[in-house]
Amino acid sequence: MKFKRILLKLSGEALMGNRQYGIDPERLSEYAHDIKTITDQGVEVAIVIGGGNIFRGVAGASNGMDRVQGDHMGMLATVINGLALQGALEDAGIPTRLQTAIKINEVAEPFIRRKAMRHLEKGRVVIFGGGTGNPYFTTDSAAVLRAIEIEADVILKGTRVDGIYNVDPEKDSNAIKFDHITFEDVLQKGLKVMDTTAFTLSQENELPIIVFDMNKKGNLLKVVSGENIGTKVNL
Repeated sequence: MKFKRILLKLSGEALMGNRQYGIDPERLSEYAHDIKTITDQGVEVAIVIGGGNIFRGVAGASNGMDRVQGDHMGMLATVINGLALQGALEDAGIPTRLQTAIKINEVAEPFIRRKAMRHLEKGRVVIFGGGTGNPYFTTDSAAVLRAIEIEADVILKGTRVDGIYNVDPEKDSNAIKFDHITFEDVLQKGLKVMDTTAFTLSQENELPIIVFDMNKKGNLLKVVSGENIGTKVNL
């Protein structure tokens, strides 16, 4: 395996499958089995998941809701998704721990860095819920922050497209895909990989990002094995 410890970033929308909102159990099961293919190879896996399939703080704020209140609701949505993913992973036979940035002791451990790293060393998948625990920060920022804290080798951003393009490939059939691109080029070209805060944090800490299609069975194993899947962003 090319990577020993990874942080997998999944969007909340990824869990919807073909639904309009909520969680698709079939999609959860597919993800769990894909993740098992790499844990079986000894790869240490941490996961940060978004909450957009349930609630988005930014969307709430745009409709007149208090932004801080909305972001707290979004954090709770990520915990719901984390619980759902935890259930699917354990059904697949993978030991897991859910840690949250906001204290919900009855359903999850609080985030403690040393404890998280110990879980990973013992072969448990650690799911980080609750974002960073602060309003105004996205789950992209949470993913980069946690990846740096646990000393991950790479951030794998699982999406529904197979990499980074010069324009949106779902809107323009002539879109050109990048196999590899630098942090500087992403900023200069104005490409949307992560929000600026998250992206800058990743750049400053020299943490590579690989964007790939998580919905294609077997892609996760290929990425972790070092195959040229998706788009790699580094210095």
